[in-house]
Amino acid sequence: MSEFLSQYGVLIAALAAVGLFAGLVAGMFGIGGGSVIVPVLFFLFDGMGFGETAMHVAVSTSLATIILTSIRSVMAHQTHGAVDWSIIRTWAPWIMFGAVCGIGLSGIMSKQMLLGLFGSLLVLLALQLVFGRPSWTLAPQMPGGAARAGLGTAVGTLSALMGIGGGTFGVTLMTLCSTPIHRAVATAAGWGVAIGLPGALAAILVGWGREGLPPVSLGFVNLPAFALISVFTVLMAPVGAALAHRLDADRLRKLFGLLLAVVALRMVWQALGAG
Repeated sequence: MSEFLSQYGVLIAALAAVGLFAGLVAGMFGIGGGSVIVPVLFFLFDGMGFGETAMHVAVSTSLATIILTSIRSVMAHQTHGAVDWSIIRTWAPWIMFGAVCGIGLSGIMSKQMLLGLFGSLLVLLALQLVFGRPSWTLAPQMPGGAARAGLGTAVGTLSALMGIGGGTFGVTLMTLCSTPIHRAVATAAGWGVAIGLPGALAAILVGWGREGLPPVSLGFVNLPAFALISVFTVLMAPVGAALAHRLDADRLRKLFGLLLAVVALRMVWQALGAG
């Protein structure tokens, strides 16, 4: 037992910590927790010697954890009556299609390409968190027709490539289309299921039989990391959702954005081969 703890104790503690923090972030900001989970898993698996598949496994495992986190977050937000189910129903098919496309693309991308893409998009997310304003609007309502199909597919594709929930792009899109911020956060949490479920299933298929995967992986989804992180994100997601409705989270959002910027730049640096 002592040998097991000495070998895996730090890993278990790290996964538990990231699960707690990711669940809190997912509930408060509606961003699915993947922006926290993916970098931590990448650095963990890369440090364990699985560098060639570390980024693919991090993204795919994060997508799997988002399924339960999103369900728990939506349930918590629904108690406040904040979820717009009509937006979830009409956008979900296009988001699901995009998620499958995103995983298909990730399967043919190299580690460096996927790492660089994630880091670059995470920089944009960090800037939006720091400088974005919910009061900024471009349209009076959410679009329909071809615009909905295109934007929904894009949200699903980019989210799956990054291993993140729908809130990252969804909250920004909805607030730009005049959706109140609390309703946008609550509704975007529901998009996470539409991204995580098809994305994780596609990642299992795309990664099946790949060499150099961490132990106990199902395709690109690492089962121990999925199980440990999911437990703690599910526990913390309702706490974050409750805080989102009780606190002015503007300062916390900016601090979190700065933290993400540092992590993102480090990942871009490594993708360029300088780290």
